[in-house]
Amino acid sequence: MLQVDAPGHGLPALTQVGGRVDLVADLLTSLRRDIHAHPELSHQEQRTTALVARRLAAAGLAPRVLPGGTGLVCDIGQGPPRLALRADMDALPVDDGKDVDYRSTVPGACHACGHDAHTAILVGAGLVLADLESDGLLPGGVRLIFQPAEEATPGGALDMIAAKALDGVDRIFALHCDPRSPVGYVGLRAGPITGSADKVRVTLTGAGGHTARPHLTGDLVYALARVVVDVPAVLSRQVDPRAGLSVVWGRMQAGGAANVIPRSGLVEGTVRSLDARAWERAPSLVEEAVHTVVSHYGVVADVDYLRGVPPVVNDAECVELLDEATRAVVGEDAVLTVEQSLGGEDFAWYLAHVPGALARLGVRPPGVSRVEDLHQSTFDIDESALVVGARVLVGTAVLGLV
Repeated sequence: MLQVDAPGHGLPALTQVGGRVDLVADLLTSLRRDIHAHPELSHQEQRTTALVARRLAAAGLAPRVLPGGTGLVCDIGQGPPRLALRADMDALPVDDGKDVDYRSTVPGACHACGHDAHTAILVGAGLVLADLESDGLLPGGVRLIFQPAEEATPGGALDMIAAKALDGVDRIFALHCDPRSPVGYVGLRAGPITGSADKVRVTLTGAGGHTARPHLTGDLVYALARVVVDVPAVLSRQVDPRAGLSVVWGRMQAGGAANVIPRSGLVEGTVRSLDARAWERAPSLVEEAVHTVVSHYGVVADVDYLRGVPPVVNDAECVELLDEATRAVVGEDAVLTVEQSLGGEDFAWYLAHVPGALARLGVRPPGVSRVEDLHQSTFDIDESALVVGARVLVGTAVLGLV
């Protein structure tokens, strides 16, 4: 385990973070496993919300559950909250493929992205912050934000913002599990750290016909195949390559018989970008590319473009705060510099209102070269990362309030 001391800071609260977090380590593990065994999909997180609210209330805090019972906020400390810490709570619509005691008990739902860990970490951070406040060691107010529906489009962050979760807050921070980084380390990056993420569905319709006579009708399946292959190629010549604009198809459906040209078919996928300006242009560029590609094949295209989230752009000063806090409460060598990912995160919506930063929490066990990636049914974490994450959030809050 990396060092815990915070030499040179002169903040009594900071020097006590590691020891106080260690006292709730078992609770973090049991809470994470409870949530993992009872996953709830986006906008359905009533049980998780109630569980979090009970834990916080038992510590003498006053959590406020949002109307509908999914999502809550909880203020800690004296005066208005100046700094917010956020966790997401929803699971993914996949079956749990792990053979563990805490395997999901809900068919078709699994915490395959680490939101169970995010939630448990923030509960632990809240308990430690409340403990510090009761001893007069917390120099200001902190708001905990437990958010539903991060996996939904365009994301539950917008619901929290509409519910005034950011009112009075001037900075916000969050962690996200990273299976590429070893446990005990935290990945930081100033500027863009995630990509944008939109969804697109292209539906083609035509007259249909016999496969013996494709020249007498619109060859819909062939046209659909051209959309799959040619639209990404067209876009690659419409945008600066450094923007990383990417269309990747995840679903294709057409036809029911080998000798029948169908009347309709569809293809669905995601549109991602590393650059906010390319994200702004993406809907019109994709629609234009689709219509250009299918114009030769006698079919009609309907493009349904669903806006998702912009890139998360970390504030440089907030990254410096995370860096200093991590080195103080986890270890001087605990910080890694990470690359920007094309994965989407609705934490970006908060940063449209206040500065903040998202950090990547290493969850790969020691000695393991790789673990299952996020959104895989067998994804799991090294649970010692829960303590590391709680230390980082508490340390960041304490330093950020000075």
